[in-house]
Amino acid sequence: MGLFDNILGQVKNNPTVTNMAEKLGIDPDKAAEAVAALGEAHQEDGDTIELASEKTGMDAGILNKIKDQIGGEGSLAKFASMLDSDGDGNPLNDIADMAKGLFSKKML
Repeated sequence: MGLFDNILGQVKNNPTVTNMAEKLGIDPDKAAEAVAALGEAHQEDGDTIELASEKTGMDAGILNKIKDQIGGEGSLAKFASMLDSDGDGNPLNDIADMAKGLFSKKML
């Protein structure tokens, strides 16, 4: 299972993602797909938005709005620098674990 699928599995049907989708006027499943694609694309060489757009077929404008809602490129970069928490040289397993922890918390 790839990073995209790991993130998507964690964010699909998440209340925070659903609320964001409603705020932006998009389908919650598409919002979850966008979040997963942005997370995956941020780790790749190239423009995060363009790569996520290619992966999802979503408009770059809506992907920019989603990126802003989840903390922006600067937050993604800071987040990425802290990802390899186990020091194994592979941040992808740490991203999946962190996403699982973030998106499994219940909202009050």
